[in-house]
Amino acid sequence: METAESIEETNYKTIEVTVVRGNYLPSSLNQAKKTGVFQSSVQVEVDGNVLGESERKEVEQVAQRVDYDFTCGLLCRGDAEALSELLSKPLILTVREFLPEEKKAVARTSVVGQAVVDLLPLLQGQCSFSAKVPVNPVIASSAKNTTPPQSSLNVETAVKERQKQLARKVLLKWRNRQPTLCVRVSVTDPLLSEAELSSSNLLRVTVETAFSIPESWSLESGSTPCKYSAALEVPLTAQKDQVLLFCEGQLKAGGQREQNGRQKKRPHQALLVPANHFLPDAFLQAQPVEEEDGELTGAEDQAFRKTTEITKNRVSWDTEMPCFLDAGGTSRLRQKITESRLWPLEIMRLTKAAETKMLAEGNLEIPFHGVAFVDMGRLLFPGVRCIRGAYSIHNFSEAELLKKAKRSVSVLKEHVKFAADQVKGRTGSAAGSHKARARGAKESKEPAKKQPGSQSRMVAADVGANGGAESELHLNLEANMYAEARTYIIIEITLEKPLVSKTPAEELSTRVRALIPPKPPHPAGPSRAERAVLDFHRQVGNVVTHVSDQYGELLAAGCEPSENLSREQMYVELMGSLNDSGRYFAFKEQMKHSVVRIVRDKMQRTEPIDDPQELRRFVSKLYVYLVDEMHVAHNKIYSHDVVDDSPDEIQLSSSQLRHFAREAQLIGDHQKAVEHYQELVVREPTDASHKFEWGGLYMLTGDYMKARECFHDAVSVQQAHRPSLMMCGVLAAMFEGHEEARTFLERAASIEPPSVVAWTLLGLHHEIQSESILAESAFLEARRQLRANEGKKQTRSGEEVEEEAEKETKETNEEEKETKETNEEEEEEEEEEEVVPDDEEKDTAACPSPSDKKDPQCRDQDQEQDQDSEVLGKPPVNVSASSISAPAKLSSTIYTEAAHFLLQNSALQMAERALSLELLSDAGPSVSYPLLLARLQLLRADYRGAADSLREALFTSEAWALNGHCHFLLGAFTDARKSYEWSLTFPQPPSDCDLVLLRLGSIYLQQEKYEQAKGVYLRACEESPSCLTWLGLGTACYRLEELCVAEEALTEANHRNWQNAEVWAYLSLVCLRSGRQEEAEQFHKHAKRFDLQEEPLLKEFSELKEKLRFTPLASCFGNSS
Repeated sequence: METAESIEETNYKTIEVTVVRGNYLPSSLNQAKKTGVFQSSVQVEVDGNVLGESERKEVEQVAQRVDYDFTCGLLCRGDAEALSELLSKPLILTVREFLPEEKKAVARTSVVGQAVVDLLPLLQGQCSFSAKVPVNPVIASSAKNTTPPQSSLNVETAVKERQKQLARKVLLKWRNRQPTLCVRVSVTDPLLSEAELSSSNLLRVTVETAFSIPESWSLESGSTPCKYSAALEVPLTAQKDQVLLFCEGQLKAGGQREQNGRQKKRPHQALLVPANHFLPDAFLQAQPVEEEDGELTGAEDQAFRKTTEITKNRVSWDTEMPCFLDAGGTSRLRQKITESRLWPLEIMRLTKAAETKMLAEGNLEIPFHGVAFVDMGRLLFPGVRCIRGAYSIHNFSEAELLKKAKRSVSVLKEHVKFAADQVKGRTGSAAGSHKARARGAKESKEPAKKQPGSQSRMVAADVGANGGAESELHLNLEANMYAEARTYIIIEITLEKPLVSKTPAEELSTRVRALIPPKPPHPAGPSRAERAVLDFHRQVGNVVTHVSDQYGELLAAGCEPSENLSREQMYVELMGSLNDSGRYFAFKEQMKHSVVRIVRDKMQRTEPIDDPQELRRFVSKLYVYLVDEMHVAHNKIYSHDVVDDSPDEIQLSSSQLRHFAREAQLIGDHQKAVEHYQELVVREPTDASHKFEWGGLYMLTGDYMKARECFHDAVSVQQAHRPSLMMCGVLAAMFEGHEEARTFLERAASIEPPSVVAWTLLGLHHEIQSESILAESAFLEARRQLRANEGKKQTRSGEEVEEEAEKETKETNEEEKETKETNEEEEEEEEEEEVVPDDEEKDTAACPSPSDKKDPQCRDQDQEQDQDSEVLGKPPVNVSASSISAPAKLSSTIYTEAAHFLLQNSALQMAERALSLELLSDAGPSVSYPLLLARLQLLRADYRGAADSLREALFTSEAWALNGHCHFLLGAFTDARKSYEWSLTFPQPPSDCDLVLLRLGSIYLQQEKYEQAKGVYLRACEESPSCLTWLGLGTACYRLEELCVAEEALTEANHRNWQNAEVWAYLSLVCLRSGRQEEAEQFHKHAKRFDLQEEPLLKEFSELKEKLRFTPLASCFGNSS
């Protein structure tokens, strides 16, 4: 035995507790005030076990400091159960005051106050810590109040008021100085090694308040005190569980909302004074209902909770229970959540008499037995450490417990059974076997106080032996009371470290860099100084060119040949000619700007020079430098082997090229789109968006390998380019490279600001991998970001509405002032004017002003026109977008946002999955679902299916435009025209308005409606000019015999794309009609050179040529045109 005990002793570690001193300790005895001497001691205990008491210390009352220097030890085992008890049961320091010797017969000591020290720092790796803890006064009556008054619903309010009164007395007595104790706690070796500390965790469970409790809870309690308990079973180690029992629930009356920011309470309050019930620096912070993790977060539930949490009675615990989890316990917690996400929190209500009788009889029927299923799955979300929410309470059912939580045993029933066995065994033996059991170990100190009773058995005893039917009726009523009352409880569960760590953005960036190494930085262009010199060279070259032209003109004017003139004479002649024409001064002005840039950027001179000598030296230096650079420029001009450093003049901007590439992609000219993207990449190699859009083109054509190469190139240029990262992830998932896909998508989701699409795509990938918890985590974050974005939009729109309202108010006030002034002037004029003749009145009545209302007959005609236009499929004249109302559904969800991005980049497989989730969502498909489904079908060439999907969604310009595309691709050009016309009547044009205008114009040309085609193409040229828009306008004008306008439009088209064969063909027709046959032949050759495929144009050119050849009046017709 001694050896075993010595071995067991080695598993204990001693915690040394030193009470250094007390500050501003108050005296509650009058004798101390008279003598001026304060005698006191301090006692240290844990859970009722006294560790030691200091010697009596005597100090002068005015000293206000007592040096105790008292040390005692606490033996602590190193297992998880002992460490959990160390967390939940703090050190209790009690300060006692001694009476003088002559008053010893009256009373020996008086308790001054109590302080509490938490030992949490020891479990966080610290070997020692010091704390200054407040000493709170003792309220004796609060512990002995066994029969509360009728107003027991406000017990906590009364206790708080008494605490405030005592605090006021202490503050007045000690001049606002708080009594404190200085304590130092230390251990020789850490309680946990570094490995144990890194693998362990700290779990905190906070049971806040149960709202909307059944009416029977308040009616049946009356003046009889009731106990409200809640229990939750959590892992302790890899083999053991522990039961967290919350017994200090208090019934409160409704009438006001629970105060936000109230302090959390300690779990074991029996040995503590009321002021020490509260945890320091631990507060209950409410959050918006829509951001909670539990149930009852819908719009109807929010309205119900808002009313209930104010008006109805509730039971409040506000208690936090901490527990320590070792490595095995942490792993088991993760495993149990994976096996079953729903964990049962059981609650009960019973009276003291029912508890005593239940324990005596061993009855396991628990009265008012309810259970709330807490969804713990969110603790497996990456980086999540806390969940908080409201959970509905249901009547306890073992079948429901097994079905939802996969547990067959009730924690409360086992607890009651164990307590009843303990009560029976206490009569024969003082020893109990509760330490061998994991469940209920923490409550074995006070079984009579903390164990539940059986309310149903009490009812059965009252009705007698023949009252079985009434007892059964009572139980049936209990079975429905939680559902009828819609009772719910708010719970918070917090971990010190997340069960699943979140990968830092820096590590994700490193992984992406390993998969796609960044390209070396593009060599920087010329500096400002170099650009100034190059500009000077360019200006010198321009001047040389102009001087050469002037000299050529001089020779052409009949001057003597250069052989007969000397160099000086030639110079004089040329300078005279330049001065006469004014070009010399123009050249000086032209060169001035480049010289200024050289002075500013090359020579770094920006301040004026006041010293004349310094100015002379600087001008001399500048002159020498300019002459040298002028010679360099001359050498560039006249030396053929010197490469010109000056960049070529760019005719088309990058934005124009992007528009042309997108246009070519939409009309199906993929080769032309590739050429534009190639030019964009060459011009701006550091812009990742060009490579990304190029990859989208290859996605459309189905060349996924080239698309992957483009997206990887975009990421190599810009490592944080989110759209390219997302498409890299999508393509990796398509080729089953799931690890790479996860890396790319996680990196895209980690970039600030957060993206709804990135989080949704990450969730879709997790769903493909059957990782339901991770998918839910990503979808939840996406919804949170979507709500935040919508909130920002609403805020901005509200501000805009306010600004518009203010403007309208100002304008209205100004108009009212002007109207008032005008009316006053008119009244004055009417008084002076004579009566108007009858004929004038008739004429005035026959010509109503534009502001007057229409005649009823005119309104009828307008309505008939609108009806006719509806029959023909044309939009009515007076139709507005507001007259077509959309269904009252969500405009956008996370799935539709992701589907929109995926369809834009032709990732059809992933887009289909996103749309399927949208269709299966609880809220049903959103307004944009039919449009996205139609786009998916359109990309898959299922044009009829796309048109069918749009039949019930034709209430936006987007839907009408999409419907027009379906009919256009099916060849139903009349239906397509009607749909396109509808889409253009809305105030908000469709997103692909350019394509709508192009296709509508082509339909008008095909149907020989040239005036309408001209108007459509003219609008297209104004909004987004391109080769095709100018070509359409030129074609329409040519068919309308407006040859001059047609030639100008075709010339503009040729400037934007000189390789378009159709433009050359129409130019040849215009020249042929204008009598310029030689130009027509040349343009016709260009059209054939660029492979003109339009046979009607070739035939028309041949016929027109033959007609003009044999018609003697051809030249006349050409001149007239």
